[in-house]
Amino acid sequence: MKPHAVLIPYPAQGHIAPVLKLAKLLHSRGFFITFVNTEFNHNRLVRARGHESVAGLEGFQFKTIPDGLPPSDKDATQDIPQLCDSLTKNGFPPFLELIKNLNDSSDCPKVSCIVSDGVMSFTLDAAETLDIPEVVFFTTSACGFMGYCNYIELVTRGIFPLQDESQITNGYLETNLDWVPGMKNIRLRDFPSFVRTTDPNDIMVNYNILQTKNASRAKAVIINTFDELEEEVLEALREKFDHVSTIGPLQLLEHEIEKPEVKSIGSSLWKEDDKCIAWLDQRAPNSVLYVNFGSITVLSPEQLLEFAWGLANSNQQFLWIIRPDLVSGDSAILPEEYSKEVEGRAMMVGWCSQEHVLGHPSVGGFLTHSGWNSTIEGISEGKPMICWPFFAEQQTNCRYACTDWEIGLEIEGDVEREKVAELVKILMEGEKGKEMRKKALEWKDKAQLAAKPGGSSHNNLEFLINQILLNN
Repeated sequence: MKPHAVLIPYPAQGHIAPVLKLAKLLHSRGFFITFVNTEFNHNRLVRARGHESVAGLEGFQFKTIPDGLPPSDKDATQDIPQLCDSLTKNGFPPFLELIKNLNDSSDCPKVSCIVSDGVMSFTLDAAETLDIPEVVFFTTSACGFMGYCNYIELVTRGIFPLQDESQITNGYLETNLDWVPGMKNIRLRDFPSFVRTTDPNDIMVNYNILQTKNASRAKAVIINTFDELEEEVLEALREKFDHVSTIGPLQLLEHEIEKPEVKSIGSSLWKEDDKCIAWLDQRAPNSVLYVNFGSITVLSPEQLLEFAWGLANSNQQFLWIIRPDLVSGDSAILPEEYSKEVEGRAMMVGWCSQEHVLGHPSVGGFLTHSGWNSTIEGISEGKPMICWPFFAEQQTNCRYACTDWEIGLEIEGDVEREKVAELVKILMEGEKGKEMRKKALEWKDKAQLAAKPGGSSHNNLEFLINQILLNN
């Protein structure tokens, strides 16, 4: 009988993608897989990728649970605090029911383990009720995860909540937090951003405190990173949790999957436009800046214009991903004269296969919101970055990219076109850009070594499978 792993991501694009990669890797190692999306995202996948995208294949099936929110058919990212609140209150009963039904079904083996997103800890209640081993997968960086683990310490030390709103702008965020294990020179502003509030009952702060506390109930904590990249913070995390398994970059481990039909199972909630690849094929090596703010970032109409003219005034070639819901309460429309200004050296599309784009030889740099998937994908392809963190642990990732890893330049303060243009020029043409590119390529080599047979992440995945998931 095959081992049967149930995998469940938090219902947002940046969580579904890495959890699905791990599901495909487990399937290629002989596991029967049940992948659980919310009904809302299941329907989005069908709209973006067609019914066949969720039809599954032999030994790989898709199931759904409700998210507890009112029905909606918008192709937009849901309200995050509302979603967290609803899942905490409503997630457990339908998930427990699903596992029981799978165990009673003659169509699949009994569930032998659960791999849950670390921020869906109601799944641990189900695992404990049914006596099934569970591991939790935090889809952040190790440094971001350590930030969340120390939210409770900010409360204890009286640093959270803020005394008043002015502390966000008056320099208070520069406070050095020299007590965080494994994190040197970290400031309050580098901590995951949910703590920038005066509300002691903030949903996101309390949600993350609960999730990191519950993580110690799991058999192991999984992180999509590699040991050499986040050595010190991983050492500190390994003192805190029984087993921390670094199995990244997952996109490099995924290369070993041989079956094309498994490889092609995708997770994009927007329709991908592949015209941009043909456009990149016509461009010189390292000559194009790739711009993508991820799946959740929202710009104001003013910020959109500042970025747009900053990119135009840099006189560089660029490929810009402008999601349908990128601008708050508005559609992202650029003035007509803008298209004329950048004609021939720019391409704008709604969504793309980011791994293909970052792996393209024409792409010489990446303007990013510093989400973890984007950051680790950029590192895997050796691309230097301009970082504009939007929220959550993107601030932490940005700090590490710009200091410890020496591959990033931060857009600080308000977005201004002059600043954007200047940083783009430095990245694409300047001496500093050359140094960062060299450093990024060194990290790429280290990432590839970690993911190869015998490498640290490859060994960790073997250990996770053989000693933890199969060892009941």
